[in-house]
Amino acid sequence: MLVVGPNGAGKTNLLESLHVGTQGFSPRTRNDAQLLRFGAAAGAIALGGVRGDTRLELDVALEIGKGKRAKVNGGALRAAELLRAEVATLVFTPDRLGIVKGAPAVRRAYVDRALGRLFPARSALAAEYGAAVGQRNAALRRVAGGASPGAVLEPWTEQVVALGTELVAARRLVLELLGAGFDELTREFGLGEGRIVYEGAPPARAELDERLPRDLERGTTSVGPHLHDIALLADERDLRSFGSQGEQRLAVLSLLLAEAAVIAERRGSPPLLLLDDVLSELDPDRRRTLARVLPQGGQTLITSTSAGALPVAPSQLLEVSPGEVRAA
Repeated sequence: MLVVGPNGAGKTNLLESLHVGTQGFSPRTRNDAQLLRFGAAAGAIALGGVRGDTRLELDVALEIGKGKRAKVNGGALRAAELLRAEVATLVFTPDRLGIVKGAPAVRRAYVDRALGRLFPARSALAAEYGAAVGQRNAALRRVAGGASPGAVLEPWTEQVVALGTELVAARRLVLELLGAGFDELTREFGLGEGRIVYEGAPPARAELDERLPRDLERGTTSVGPHLHDIALLADERDLRSFGSQGEQRLAVLSLLLAEAAVIAERRGSPPLLLLDDVLSELDPDRRRTLARVLPQGGQTLITSTSAGALPVAPSQLLEVSPGEVRAA
């Protein structure tokens, strides 16, 4: 599906509403008030579709002061973000280039979200590890200030080691699952051999003990996966430092499309793909490649200012003007 319209017409708003309606949160902001029309106190999103042979109706209601409420086929969910367990959605927006060129925290967050999409039962692992690090840091500050004995560190250090080791193993598994598809797609896009490299080792108790004086002085835990990084390589070039913006865009697309293929294999149905302004910095050959490698059998929504930017005829063409979406 291709969505066209001039800049500022609302194409990204349409894409954002699909993300909120299928995932329960915006890819742009965690402030629900920013999702509502100016001056409005409430809003709603209603989506209908098919998953396999089953009809799927998704409803999200937003009201200032009351948070979001979501329903699936009429049944209320405990939290709107539980929609992620029902529908997989992957999104590309221009700020997603941070996955390649941004800070390590951006790449860690992407891999941890992918972990939740591929292994829903382990979706809380990164948060549990982060909570253990936060508790250890608080204990470090209490011990350094003389408010607590050193023994209070012991349970949190054990938690950091146990959960950190599990998190590193889970992240590496995710990258292993994505690796073959990423390599295939970077070659298709002309970037050459693609590799995803995890930079970091599981936290070892001996290393934490060795760094304890430093950790006490600074009040932070200096070892563990909260400090790790992930490198995206093309022909052994680290695209963080040696990739053009166009190449970084292709690397992010390769990563998302590789994940889409893994999700389709594991869940039995492909994810919804939302690609915002994805064509603007791609040359004609790579636009044709993108059209060719998009997953079959699923639904992909691409926004553009021009219908001619997509080198193939879309299954559906929508035109957006302020306050209106209509079939072209």
